[in-house]
Amino acid sequence: MGDYIISCCSTADVTAEYLKEKNIEYICFHYYLDGKEYVDDLFKSMSVQDFYQAMVDGAMTKTSQVNADAFTEYFRGFLSQGKDVIHLTLSSGISGVLNSARIAAEEMKEEFPDRKVVVIDSLTASSGYGLLMDKLASLRDEGYSFDDLCSWAAEHVQNQNTWFFTTDLTFLIRGGRVSKLSGWFGTALNICPLMNINDEGKLIPRQKCRGKKMVKKAALSAIKERIDNGADYDENIFITHSVCYEDAREIADMIEAEFPKMKEKIRIFDIGPTIGAHTGPGTVAIGFWGSKKEH
Repeated sequence: MGDYIISCCSTADVTAEYLKEKNIEYICFHYYLDGKEYVDDLFKSMSVQDFYQAMVDGAMTKTSQVNADAFTEYFRGFLSQGKDVIHLTLSSGISGVLNSARIAAEEMKEEFPDRKVVVIDSLTASSGYGLLMDKLASLRDEGYSFDDLCSWAAEHVQNQNTWFFTTDLTFLIRGGRVSKLSGWFGTALNICPLMNINDEGKLIPRQKCRGKKMVKKAALSAIKERIDNGADYDENIFITHSVCYEDAREIADMIEAEFPKMKEKIRIFDIGPTIGAHTGPGTVAIGFWGSKKEH
């Protein structure tokens, strides 16, 4: 455990306190509100309420991935201390950050020939990303070597399932992910889309549900079909949400009733600014371990 660190991007959407508790390092994305740049520092510099209220009030949002120079400086800090690095990036199906991290890792080979930086595509985001890091921290603490943990991560990223639903189409329409016409009909019909991250790490619409009650039932059904060991599931589940805690808590209660053997009670976190800038308020994401992702 002492000779390497595990690391992620801020888009794993857990708290700084959680990452410190689990001894996980992280590097921050950036985001913009009406052209002003902020660091996605897990809501340290701006509260979750202020961020989402700015979106509701009409602020234009934009996000910026971590560039290769920032990764170079970040990795150098650990390598110079004699630590090897396993870094999992936000999904390549959502962001180009994987390439930036790999460029930096290659540069570090020349500067630190006796040290290692391995960059792995998480193929997920938000709750699923946080859950993946949670598992890697547990395996590291169990005594997994650097190479063994790299192998486990590469082998199991496709078993990390992440499902999303949203109860507000406003920001998907604003960002162009839903057409204005479809969005108008969807809003009029109270449509709540159910989505998941596929085997290429892309967010894919799977089902259109009428209202919150139906989309939560559909989400639970999707989980039951895919989760490891069915009712005997004994791993963790993470949920993230964008200022809709009651919806997150309700689906968490539904899941906990179905899977009473879970390792821990479900952890619920806020969706951070980078992911939230695209989804807006009213989104819930559920991460669990299950069958390999679908295309």
